[in-house]
Amino acid sequence: MTFTSLKDLRAELRNLAEPDVRAQLGRVLTPAQDDELLGVRVPVLRKLARAYRGLSLDDVDVLLRSRVHEERFAGLLVLAERVRTTSGAERRALVDFYLARTECVDNWDLVDGSAHVVLGPWLLEGDLRVLDELAASARLWDRRIAVLATLALIRAGRFEPTLRLVLTLRQDPEALIHKALGWMLREIGRRDEPLMVAFLERHLHELPRVTVRYATERLAPAERARFVRAR
Repeated sequence: MTFTSLKDLRAELRNLAEPDVRAQLGRVLTPAQDDELLGVRVPVLRKLARAYRGLSLDDVDVLLRSRVHEERFAGLLVLAERVRTTSGAERRALVDFYLARTECVDNWDLVDGSAHVVLGPWLLEGDLRVLDELAASARLWDRRIAVLATLALIRAGRFEPTLRLVLTLRQDPEALIHKALGWMLREIGRRDEPLMVAFLERHLHELPRVTVRYATERLAPAERARFVRAR
């Protein structure tokens, strides 16, 4: 069953909040001072998003502009549900809606939960130049969106856009970007380890140490130690 009441979704979010989860989120996130954390688990948010995928884009916009963290997350997941069931011009309109509101995607969990499922599907059928635009942004979260969106490409066996972004952002000042780059390299390595290893060997001394550590987590211990010691 699909629901369309924004008021009901907001009420459900508050009813499903858990104090322990709220405390945990307060430790691992860095919310803005005017943010409110409810403490709703991500699997619960995903289930709600499926149930409320019939919300209008106006209501999704209200959620994205909310200062309640889980309301923004729920809005992004509803948007992802809409993207999943569309294509062509309709999907492009949803992606443009997302890209016009990236200032609302303002923490790592919001980026990681939305970039590959909202922007990612469009990358599979559209213009990749948006990655360069996001990677050049002064906003940390825009740059992380660019990196995480390529997970959809990686899962489709298309690795070059991610490798190009790794080189573009290798001198980024933010550790959250270094970690994201390493994570995506590790995902490439899960599918084509020789390619990932060859890339590391070519560019090892250009990459941040944390990127190398994240990228090599799934390698054999001796192989991983070789890269980590060298960096």
